[in-house]
Amino acid sequence: MTLSVSSQRRRPGVGVSQSVETALGWRTGRNHLLSMALRALLCLLALAVFAGPLIVLFSGAFDNNPDPTKLSVIPNSPTMENFKVAGERDVWHYLANSLIVAGGALLLQVSVSVFAAYALARKRFRGRAILSLLFLTTMMLPEEVIAIPLSLVLGDLPVVHLSLKGTLLGMILPLGAWGFSIFVMTEFMKELPTELEEAAKIDGAGEWRIFAQVVLPLCRPALGVITVFGFIMIWDQYLLPLIVANDPSDYTLSVALSTMRSDTIGPGLVLAGSLLALIPSLIVYLLLQRSLIRGMTAGALKG
Repeated sequence: MTLSVSSQRRRPGVGVSQSVETALGWRTGRNHLLSMALRALLCLLALAVFAGPLIVLFSGAFDNNPDPTKLSVIPNSPTMENFKVAGERDVWHYLANSLIVAGGALLLQVSVSVFAAYALARKRFRGRAILSLLFLTTMMLPEEVIAIPLSLVLGDLPVVHLSLKGTLLGMILPLGAWGFSIFVMTEFMKELPTELEEAAKIDGAGEWRIFAQVVLPLCRPALGVITVFGFIMIWDQYLLPLIVANDPSDYTLSVALSTMRSDTIGPGLVLAGSLLALIPSLIVYLLLQRSLIRGMTAGALKG
């Protein structure tokens, strides 16, 4: 925000008064009360837009309300019945499927991204630019385009001729590589000084030791970024679990929520499941918030 400071000339017996004009034309100083009121109004408006749906979600999950058109920010009839019914509809089983898929796919995705980025950023070989372009191309393809080919491949894996349909492994393997994570790690590793690796080689460190003890510790901010975004991407998957599943028991929570919408118990069941689906993403973000901010700030400063 650009600030322009204007001051009045000093007059005999009158002190120097300053006023600050913001980019929106508000003035502080004598009119600071009006400025504060406008800022408070904008903050409340932003809070209502972003936090309003979350408040309604939390309230509706604990509200015994059969009418989906009468949601409120405060539960009219507080109850835990929605979570009890959700448990009877195997929501905990779906949640466990989602956690297994998210944990396994995220671990595989971060590992692949780190090794691929190290090769693209720190090594010189033929076809490196073409390989980077291929990774970026995968980010531009919508899931619907590769849905049918992916379904055929998972139904009959080349060479081994095994079917991964109806298994959690079939949901994990396709998510093991993501162009966005590889791109972020590659660009971050390119900015690391090569002098550190040269000094480690002089001290007798091998390739693996340099990678594990020199490069990776410096990439913690970028690791936080790809972990948070990767988890959210995996957790929100809908089409892939739907393709892989052979039975409703194979669904993840994101797919199971769509089957609860037609339930006659009311919106509380769906909102209770949605609240359970929101908690893991919130926990991951809170645990890695500092690394996420550091990684995004470092990228902005380097850009």
